[in-house]
Amino acid sequence: MILDRFRVSGKVAVVTGSGRGIGAAAAVALAEAGADVVVSSRTEADLAAVAERIVATGRKAHVVPADLSEPAAAAGLATAAVEAFGRLDIVVNNVGGTYPRPLLESTAEFLEEAFRFNVATAHALTTAAAPAMLEAGGGAVVNISSNMGRIAGRGFAAYGTAKAALAHYTRLAAFDLAPKIRVNAIAVGSVTTSALDLVTGNPEIRERMESATPLRRIGDPEDVAAAILFLASPAGAYVTGKVLEVDGGLQAPNLDLGLPDL
Repeated sequence: MILDRFRVSGKVAVVTGSGRGIGAAAAVALAEAGADVVVSSRTEADLAAVAERIVATGRKAHVVPADLSEPAAAAGLATAAVEAFGRLDIVVNNVGGTYPRPLLESTAEFLEEAFRFNVATAHALTTAAAPAMLEAGGGAVVNISSNMGRIAGRGFAAYGTAKAALAHYTRLAAFDLAPKIRVNAIAVGSVTTSALDLVTGNPEIRERMESATPLRRIGDPEDVAAAILFLASPAGAYVTGKVLEVDGGLQAPNLDLGLPDL
């Protein structure tokens, strides 16, 4: 059956930033599809709750509290997976993010921080995971980029530049790691995570965002988790070096920060 191609039974996955939001949804989805999962973020209580959901599916969870803004901490998750489960097959580089800031207030240091958190961490874990994946016969990497890496909006110079870099890093890494390791990315639109709480909690702003989105709603973490499962599973076996847009059809930002002309 075609649904069997979405199974990842017997595989081991690492999901960064998996205490809540997209990362948590991805970790649970992979477990439901048959994988044991290493979950990691800063807050141990959040991870424990996600681990309970994974165990409820019949799979195993390994919790690693860590500050994943540091590339070395992200890289260490590959070793943690092998030590806990004996192999590593799937990596979801979900951790990242940068707050909006006007261009002239975005220092070089702010840009470097955005690049480290969104790109260097993904590179560190991917390169650390590759030997274990090759030993297991192959694997899949899914990077979480953003629609702001391909469309323009005021206030997103650092974040958008970093996410655009992650998208192209995906294409380049896919060439280097083919044919045994597939590398893809998802350009995510507005999704109901804690990062959007300040705006989606305001009914007026939320209604404007939904009206500006062709599908007329804000995305759910599970919308992205389903795409992650496709790219990580045999269902996506002939896909590498691609950026899948999961953004409700956006061709322009659906959130105006109201930054004035200079």
